[in-house]
Amino acid sequence: MKNSKNPSCPTIIIILLFALCSLLLLGCESKVKPPISSLGIGQDVPTQESWNAVITFTDSGRITAVLRAGHIAVFSEQKKTLMDSNITVDFFDENSNHTSTLTAKKGIVHDLTHDLEARENVIVVNDSGTTLRTEELYWMNKTQKIHTPAFVEITSPTEQIQGHGLESDQSLKYYTIPKVTGKAKTNAKK
Repeated sequence: MKNSKNPSCPTIIIILLFALCSLLLLGCESKVKPPISSLGIGQDVPTQESWNAVITFTDSGRITAVLRAGHIAVFSEQKKTLMDSNITVDFFDENSNHTSTLTAKKGIVHDLTHDLEARENVIVVNDSGTTLRTEELYWMNKTQKIHTPAFVEITSPTEQIQGHGLESDQSLKYYTIPKVTGKAKTNAKK
């Protein structure tokens, strides 16, 4: 005769298996689900998103720039791609030689023109050691030029210049600052 107070062994096994499966499913859910993006708040939902993404810009089969970002959100209707989580862009000349590197916290690529807007802690370093610092910078894909109306600081091995506004080639070899506010000579490195 069975004791009615003790559940049978198969019932206990089924309950334990159900509890174990529930724990496994809950544990898997947080690993598979990507984080929710804050880029789409107050805007349309992105049509595509990528994490740790790389975008290559080309002109007639020649690489002009390679962009890397921690997070990219494409908004097809608005024809723009938003990037955050730190971006890095490597620029190349007409002979596919590396010329400079741009870093920023976030940016926008306009999908029709492939022009880039970089914002927040923008730094461009060319292969000769010249460094540009600003808070916003625009790269024009068609002309391979950069410009900004914002405050800039350029440090090279021979001088340091501060001012408002900048127009330059993407390699920072030939630049103009319309409103220079400070200039100093530095010792050339030997």
